[in-house]
Amino acid sequence: MKNIFSNIKGDLFGGITAGIVALPLALAFGVSSGLGPSAGLYGAILIAFFASLFGGTDTQISGPTAPMTAVSMVVIATIIAANDGNVTQALPVILSIFLLAGIIQIGLGLLGFGKYIRYIPYPVVSGFMTAIGVIILVTQILPSIGYYAKEDSSFVDKFKPQAQEIILQNILKDEAGDGILVLENFEETIKRSNEITKEGILKEAKTLAGKESSGVLGTFKVLPRALKNINFLELLLALGTILIIYGFKRITTAVPSTLVALVIMTTISLIFSLDYKPIEEIPSGFPVPNLEIFTGFDFSKIQPFIFTAFTLALLGAIDSLLTSVVADNMTKTKHKPNKELVGQGIGNTIAAIFGGIPGAGATIRTVVNINSGGKTKLSGMIAGVMLLIILLGLGPIASKIPAAVLAGVLITVGIGVMDYKGLRAIPNLPKDIKIGPLKISSEVIIMLVVLFLSTFWDLVYAVGIGLVIASLIFMKKIGDVTAKRSDITPLEEEAWEDEVDFPENLSQEVFIKHIKGPLFFGSTSDFQQLAKQIPNTAQIVIIRMGKMPYIDQSGLFALEDILIDLEKGGIQILFVDVLEQPRYMMERIGIIPDLIPSKRIFKTFSQCLEWVKQNVKDKH
Repeated sequence: MKNIFSNIKGDLFGGITAGIVALPLALAFGVSSGLGPSAGLYGAILIAFFASLFGGTDTQISGPTAPMTAVSMVVIATIIAANDGNVTQALPVILSIFLLAGIIQIGLGLLGFGKYIRYIPYPVVSGFMTAIGVIILVTQILPSIGYYAKEDSSFVDKFKPQAQEIILQNILKDEAGDGILVLENFEETIKRSNEITKEGILKEAKTLAGKESSGVLGTFKVLPRALKNINFLELLLALGTILIIYGFKRITTAVPSTLVALVIMTTISLIFSLDYKPIEEIPSGFPVPNLEIFTGFDFSKIQPFIFTAFTLALLGAIDSLLTSVVADNMTKTKHKPNKELVGQGIGNTIAAIFGGIPGAGATIRTVVNINSGGKTKLSGMIAGVMLLIILLGLGPIASKIPAAVLAGVLITVGIGVMDYKGLRAIPNLPKDIKIGPLKISSEVIIMLVVLFLSTFWDLVYAVGIGLVIASLIFMKKIGDVTAKRSDITPLEEEAWEDEVDFPENLSQEVFIKHIKGPLFFGSTSDFQQLAKQIPNTAQIVIIRMGKMPYIDQSGLFALEDILIDLEKGGIQILFVDVLEQPRYMMERIGIIPDLIPSKRIFKTFSQCLEWVKQNVKDKH
């Protein structure tokens, strides 16, 4: 292990620089998530420090990232809505989900799943990343033009009847919970109904208005109304931020352009006393643990989100390990994937306890760290400490940052996170699937399905569906390839090199089956045609398995059925060159030696040929 203090000067500069780069993004991701800028900052501090301390990539800088924030945003909005817009009431449940995601990540690392992450198909990752970019871009339209549905009184008024209905439903639920029979004691219901205030109705209506305008579909629903109520000051602040971010990069990349934009636009807003909407206030002092996660734990409340927690864990694992590969390429080192997952899990678990949003390895921050001289774990820990110092010293000032400025920062993040490489490749990918008269690439189908389902429906289910489609298409392709290469023909056709001297007079009595490639559930249907293809003249079927490295349970049972049918028909089966895994599987269910005794299993074809010459007579 590299000495953590072997590169103090480089790690100090790299960590400080990475921490400064992380600041505007942490604040922006916190605001975007729905928990506020402090949640983003707490996540950045704790994940950066502990993921570096316990992780398996020396130069990695971790913290909130666009993909993790996009999934978190959905979880947060759903749970807050279920709690009538009460963030304080919803927070323990939200943080419990994030805590569970961190624990799952630790489990994945301890169980050694780090090496399997690379098997997730590229089209699924590509579609998901592009969807993240689209979601961020679309959801930042409203704050960048200064429109907030909860503050639009005429829009909120539309939800007051529904708000009253929900409040009355809650009263009835409370009475049921208290054991009150409404029809027998209607006076109690009337009494509680009279306690409903206009403020209570307005609060519930604002919650409903916020829910109606959230997400991509919600943005499109209220966009016509928003465009009629543009706050041009907020729009100019957002546009100014975007222009500085892209323009300053042309001057120099030594100083992070997002930080420059944040400082310049906030300074202008304060100097000219502009009437802008600031971000939520950032609490001063050290982050405080939210112990209600444990004291008020209720499994029934987190049960609907267990799959979401697993998705967050898996997404964080992919995000982090991809960044680890980038770091390896830059530093000519090799990361430890399972240790990295454990480190990320510990970071996310601790961040959740202190009210931070989850994160992962961040590519841009990691690259900045390496380019600034960071070489050991100390650099990531310093980045976390740097953010803590900023929180303690500049918290009140950071609370004055315009919300539109962070919206501008996020718009550039959304543009940058999309997978342009995958999108550019669409016209050139082989069109291997025919749908009606159209031919289209299966990889394009997967990418677009994940992209559209993620954008307009649900990120979590979109990834799951994408993986299922990708797996089915893969199995179909492998099945087709296996079936094409593994066929049964008379001996004189396509004989292998060591079969050319086979006695011509026995060609009708002996049939040879070459199995090339794995025999699994994607290829069993073609293999099952074997018995039907064998002519009545055959006495012996030789199955050559030297090129069959693997057999699964489906293939095993298909093979067993065929062998039983052939034996019933009086045909003897000979095995040649059975490899280790298939032999083990066949021994487990008794194909060997119950159906095929050891004396009919040969290591080489020449040994099998000697047996044939001695035991098979020419009858045709």
